[in-house]
Amino acid sequence: MMKRRKLIQVICALLYNCNFTGFANGKIYQGDIKGVCVPGLNCYSCPGAVGSCPLGSMQTALLSSKYRFPYYILGMVLLFGIVLGRVVCGFLCPFGLFQELLYLIPSKKLKKNKWTKRLSCLKYIILLVFVIGIPVILAVPGFCKYICPAGTLEGGVFLVTMNEQLRALIGGLFSWKMAVLAVVIISAVFIFRSFCRFLCPLGAFYALFHRVSLTGMKVDEEKCNRCNACVSRCKLDVKQVGDKECIQCGECISACNKCALSFGMRKGE
Repeated sequence: MMKRRKLIQVICALLYNCNFTGFANGKIYQGDIKGVCVPGLNCYSCPGAVGSCPLGSMQTALLSSKYRFPYYILGMVLLFGIVLGRVVCGFLCPFGLFQELLYLIPSKKLKKNKWTKRLSCLKYIILLVFVIGIPVILAVPGFCKYICPAGTLEGGVFLVTMNEQLRALIGGLFSWKMAVLAVVIISAVFIFRSFCRFLCPLGAFYALFHRVSLTGMKVDEEKCNRCNACVSRCKLDVKQVGDKECIQCGECISACNKCALSFGMRKGE
């Protein structure tokens, strides 16, 4: 399961960013399919990006909601949530893969504890304040402008490196976002998927669908003996398999000696 998941993560990262000429010329792809959202966190301004980020699209839609209700964007993100939920986090998010690779760097790792569980609530506040509140009240794409480390890495760093005019315009905001990126990168070496667990509002949004999403982890209640080996094995702050903090990665399956866990379609069977 682990090798298959890593392969899917790599394929998704390449598909999301298959405008390879953009990395060479530093130009953002503006083709017709750029209006289509990809499921995972992937910056619109990345030179290789051929689709839009769902978070960026949601914020842009909220900015224009006073004039036109964003049915298309709302429909897309709701579809991702209902069909996939946090499977997106476990399989289809390039920034999740980036953090997992950082975690492979040899170092002393911080294990989950009561503080990581408390901090996992922060991403829901960020969703409410920066993705919804600030765009609606201040007409500013709050998360993209002030926080998003994926946008800084994929868009900001590449574009500033390739464009001398942009380098001349660097100010305090870019320095702040580089500092946020540095904190995320360093923390991801010691804490498994630190950004996903504590800060990512997209993960918080998909977590809202953990009870109704059609795809994900399944528990055979008749086989399960409540030994909790699956939760102990998980590096995330889950209380049980498939809850709102579960990214549906399936790596707990091998920990179950009763074969009570599986991954697949959860409804309509």
